[in-house]
Amino acid sequence: MNAINKIFKYQIWHLISLLILISTLQIYITNNPEILTGSYWNLSTKSWFWIAVAVPVIHQIYVLLIWRFELHQRTFTNRFGLKTAFQIYSAGFSLLFLSRLVVIVFLAISNKNSLQTNPIIAYFVAVLIIPVILYLFYSVIKYFTLERAYGIDHFDKNYREPFVKNGIFKYTDNGMYVFGLMILYLPGFLLLSETAILAALFNHVYIWVHYYFTERPDMIEIYGKAP
Repeated sequence: MNAINKIFKYQIWHLISLLILISTLQIYITNNPEILTGSYWNLSTKSWFWIAVAVPVIHQIYVLLIWRFELHQRTFTNRFGLKTAFQIYSAGFSLLFLSRLVVIVFLAISNKNSLQTNPIIAYFVAVLIIPVILYLFYSVIKYFTLERAYGIDHFDKNYREPFVKNGIFKYTDNGMYVFGLMILYLPGFLLLSETAILAALFNHVYIWVHYYFTERPDMIEIYGKAP
């Protein structure tokens, strides 16, 4: 298999999954137009919603392309060296991940008080989510490391650490995918925004598309197995 085929391996399934998810969102908001009430900074809730969908798509394609080109062709480390290449990539990753949360916050402000449920229930769910997120961040920093979370194993061909089984990772091999995106639900529950919760749900489902069609195949390539 040549390098280009390896770089885009399984990405047709990524594309199909993304189209299905976006079509499902479009059907839902078409059938429930009342959830799109409100605006913020002269942008409608509908505009904020689709921006909140676009940001994770851009983020995950960014990671896909850099990971795969680096893993199979050493495109960036050959040009910039390991340290600089990883720093540049990590800065872009951090900016895009933070943008996911920021845009959902703006969406929640635009669409606040649209959630048709008892506010006490929404706040209770938020209170349940917060300690899980904090435990995940603690586990990532203490045991998993931020470098590994960003994907240092795609850049450093000598990085072959064993899979982490401490902290939250004792209970699930995919702690960041199961729990990490829960932070994106907080704006929706705290501001009672249905579209913000829907955007967070899209983020949470779509990250699994990344896992199954990009990260898991890459782990098998790097380690010979995946959790």
